[in-house]
Amino acid sequence: MGQIRLPGNPPIDVVVRRSARARRLSLRMSQLDGRVTLTLPNKVPESQGVAFLREKEAWLRGHLSQRAADVPIGLGASIPVEGDLLRIEPGQGRSVRRSEDALYVPGDPARVPAKLKGWLRTLARDRLAEACDEYAHRLGRPYARLTLRDTRSRWGSCTHDGGLMFSWRLILADREILDYVAAHEVAHLAEMNHSPAFWAQVERIYGDWKPARNWLRDNGSALHRYKFE
Repeated sequence: MGQIRLPGNPPIDVVVRRSARARRLSLRMSQLDGRVTLTLPNKVPESQGVAFLREKEAWLRGHLSQRAADVPIGLGASIPVEGDLLRIEPGQGRSVRRSEDALYVPGDPARVPAKLKGWLRTLARDRLAEACDEYAHRLGRPYARLTLRDTRSRWGSCTHDGGLMFSWRLILADREILDYVAAHEVAHLAEMNHSPAFWAQVERIYGDWKPARNWLRDNGSALHRYKFE
């Protein structure tokens, strides 16, 4: 991989990727982090890629301008928790405390992102375990384990041996969104596919799943705007 900087205000850094399978030049912008990737077939010179970028510059800048800005986590920032937008404030004691409109995070301000991320992961595990226990009971099938990650490409997964994995960022969305993803993965314990039989299981244990799935498709990428690094 290489990188090209497209001059302008602001300049745009573009990751250049070579692909033996690519038959044409392609340009992609990630909704998760705004990363721009230019894919070139192996035999296409980089100068042709630069010309292609300049041709697409107006389109690219338009899409970048529409993307919501990233939110660095720290005191004074706001973050959604179970759908409620909460302001991050300095706290007392040793634990994060939640009120109706704020999160109070004690200790060194430089440690706020790490401390808050740990608190959110714990809350996500508690909520997901509660939801998975309930849906597994309704399904009549137990799961083997539950793990959390910060995945970019999927909100959850189910392995053939009954392991469930979820993105902890689901705790930032409304509770019904987290519940839907939990039900979706639990339903895979019975149907390891996305056949009509699978969706029938989701509907049986969760209910009407289409609004939650559509919300994730339309808004899920915004949950990755919150940067804890």
